[in-house]
Amino acid sequence: MENIISNKILNSNNIKIIIGKQDKIILALTCLLSGGHILLEDIPGVGKTTIAKFLAKSLGLNFSRIQFTNDLLPSDILGTNIYDPKEQSFSFHEGPIFGELILADELNRASSKSQSALLEAMEEKKFTLDATIYQLPEIFFVIGTQNPQDQIGTNPLPESQLDRFMMKINMGHLSFDDEVDLLKNPNIKKNLESLSPQVEKQDILNATTSVSEVHISEEILKYIVRLVNKSRDDSSYLSLGPRAALDLTNASKAYAYLMNENHVTPEHIQYLFPFICGHRIVSPNSSYELGVETCLKLLEQVKVLDV
Repeated sequence: MENIISNKILNSNNIKIIIGKQDKIILALTCLLSGGHILLEDIPGVGKTTIAKFLAKSLGLNFSRIQFTNDLLPSDILGTNIYDPKEQSFSFHEGPIFGELILADELNRASSKSQSALLEAMEEKKFTLDATIYQLPEIFFVIGTQNPQDQIGTNPLPESQLDRFMMKINMGHLSFDDEVDLLKNPNIKKNLESLSPQVEKQDILNATTSVSEVHISEEILKYIVRLVNKSRDDSSYLSLGPRAALDLTNASKAYAYLMNENHVTPEHIQYLFPFICGHRIVSPNSSYELGVETCLKLLEQVKVLDV
C-alpha cells in the first residue's frame, strides 16, 4: 500500500533539515495518522522544537506554540471570555489550542492545573469552558515536549496526562557523522522557515481513511491483548489499561501504511510497543517510569502465537 505522506515529507531536500531524525518523524506521522499525540523527552537543544516546526511546515498545518511555565494559566491555553461594556456581553477570545499542530513546549514545567487544560482537548478534540463546548480543528495534533524529571523546575506529568499521549520517545544525540553533517549545514533554521507544504490537508485526511483500511488479523489482536494482560501480572508497577491496547492497534495500522504495507505484522507491534507502552508503566509510589526495559521483558515473555 503506497503512501504519499512519508514519501513526500522525507524527500532528499527535507532530510537535510532533519539530520538523523527520520525515524522520529515516522513515529510522529504514525501518531498523526492514527489520531494520537506524541511526547518528546530529552535535554534542551536536541531538536524537539525543530521536529514540530518541520512537521507543521511540511504538512501545511496551522502551527501554534504554547510555552509552558509555572505561572501559565488554563485560560492562556484555551482562551477566555472577555466582557465588552459597549455590547454589555461577553465574547470568547480563542487561545492557542485552536491550532492544527500544537507544540506544548516544556509541558512538565507548568502546574498540574495548567497541564490538565489539555486533557479533554487531546481526548475528544473539544473542550468545555463556562458550560460551552468548543470544537477544535478536524486535524488536531499535539506534540508535547518535556525535560528530564531531574532538571530544575519540572513537575512530573500525572498518569492521566501521560496516557493521553499515544507515544513517548527520547530524542537522543546524533551519531558522530550526523553531527558533523549538522555543523556543515549552518542554514538549517533558515531552510526550515522557508519550507513549503509538501502535501495537502486533504491528503492527510485521505491517509487516515487508508490507515483504517489496513488489515490486522485476529491473531495479531490476540497478541496485543496478551502483551497488555502480561503487564498486569506484576504488582510492582502500574499495569497497562485498555487505552494502551487501542493505541497499539491503531498505531500499528498507521505504521504499516507508512511502510507501504497493507497489513500489520508482529514486527510492527514489537517495534512500536516500547514507544506506546513504556511511559504508561510506572512505579505506583514514585511515578518513576520503568517503561522501556519492562516492555522489552514483556516482549520476551509473550509469544506471538498462543500455542
